[in-house]
Amino acid sequence: MSPARRSLEPGLIIAAGAVAALQVWKLPPALPVLQAQLELTLLQSGFLLSAVQGSGMLLGLLVGQWGDAQGLRRSMWRGLLLLAVASALGGLSAVCAPDVTVWMLLCSRLLEGLGFLLTVLPGPALLRRSVPAQQLAPFLGYWGTYMPVGMSLALLVGPFWLEQAAWPTWWFLFSLLSVGMAWVLKRGVAEDPTETLHPFEVAAMVQRLRMTLSAIGPWVIAAMFGVYSSQWLAVVGFLPSIYAAAGVKGAALAILSALAAAANIIGNMMSGRLLRRGWSERSTLLTGYAAMAVGSWLAFDPITQDAPWVRYSGVLLFSSIGGLIPGTLFSLGVKLAPAPQLVGSTVGWMQQLSATGQFFGPPLAAALAMAVGGWQLTWLFTGSCCAVGALLAWLVSRHPLIRQ
Repeated sequence: MSPARRSLEPGLIIAAGAVAALQVWKLPPALPVLQAQLELTLLQSGFLLSAVQGSGMLLGLLVGQWGDAQGLRRSMWRGLLLLAVASALGGLSAVCAPDVTVWMLLCSRLLEGLGFLLTVLPGPALLRRSVPAQQLAPFLGYWGTYMPVGMSLALLVGPFWLEQAAWPTWWFLFSLLSVGMAWVLKRGVAEDPTETLHPFEVAAMVQRLRMTLSAIGPWVIAAMFGVYSSQWLAVVGFLPSIYAAAGVKGAALAILSALAAAANIIGNMMSGRLLRRGWSERSTLLTGYAAMAVGSWLAFDPITQDAPWVRYSGVLLFSSIGGLIPGTLFSLGVKLAPAPQLVGSTVGWMQQLSATGQFFGPPLAAALAMAVGGWQLTWLFTGSCCAVGALLAWLVSRHPLIRQ
């Protein structure tokens, strides 16, 4: 592969992650439409929003190891093809009765979760192979933007698309996009070195599992990812529904929701630069969790109910500075992997606990809102998550590799 094409590899890898994130986030802008047409309850909407994380919650570590075995590049393009199939099935579910459509959407979201894992878990290890060591921290920060980039694009385009076309076309659009990205990735990223490929053997898998899970580092950073992602998905994922219920529609709904998601990119990109300038991982993590706690309080507490722009500023603070957390955790995932060949497994465990948080976060936030008759106590849920994350950030700072 020529040097010019080689230089494009990091961008293609990050773009593949963003396309996978689009699949996850195509649902929030469609929720108001689905709630109206399929008569979804708020709790059903929460499970539909989080169902895509079911595969990650159950299979993240296993899929990470399978991806290591079959090859990083191969795992990514196969995951994109699986996303395409799952999204097409979701669109086809519209021809069924409403109850059947809901169940088919849930099943397709679970399948999308598996495709998402196959696509994104190899990302950090593939970047490690594609960029010089001294540039890895910034690129891992850029990698952390794949989720907010995908989400902001979906939230920006979705309301306009869904005003003009039926919701199944939204699903078919992303199916075609995933196929195209798989083709570009396969042609634009170098093949996996032969020496990195190995059979997926049970004995070797058990050994890698033991090595990964017997180390404290993967557990702590995975738990931090879980408490971060559970609250971020709960807050930002429900924004279109919250604003639609408040009478915000059309362009305003799309722009406000998309900006809230896109703000997360700022923190992700800042994380790598701050770490290179000498900030400690503990400092960036504590700053992120503190901002999320304060931002969610401003966004939901009744004291700000007559100040909508203060509330929206709280959402932006929550999302933007909170973005320091995933960028830092991906860097720690590479740093604290028990061995270089276990980066995929470590990131898989991070993704598994992140998915667990995302699976339970939206339904818990929705159940709390239903119990108290509104979203005014959401900050208690997010604040509790931030307190746990801050405690874990202090704990991981005691790790010998961090203190060096």
